[in-house]
Amino acid sequence: MLKTRSGVKKRVKITWTWKIILRKAGKKHLLMNKSKKAKGRNKYGVVIDTVEVSRIKRQIPFSI
Repeated sequence: MLKTRSGVKKRVKITWTWKIILRKAGKKHLLMNKSKKAKGRNKYGVVIDTVEVSRIKRQIPFSI
């Protein structure tokens, strides 16, 4: 039986066009010390390279 990796499942979002998006780091705490520009740059997620896509798809087989 295949099991999903729950850590990957929580951190990854799959778009309608099968792109995989990860949230950028550094947006949880200590935000007072960061400039508005730095927080804005960190607003959106990062689309993962095609090299990594197959590895992540193997880790979350049922959500795809």
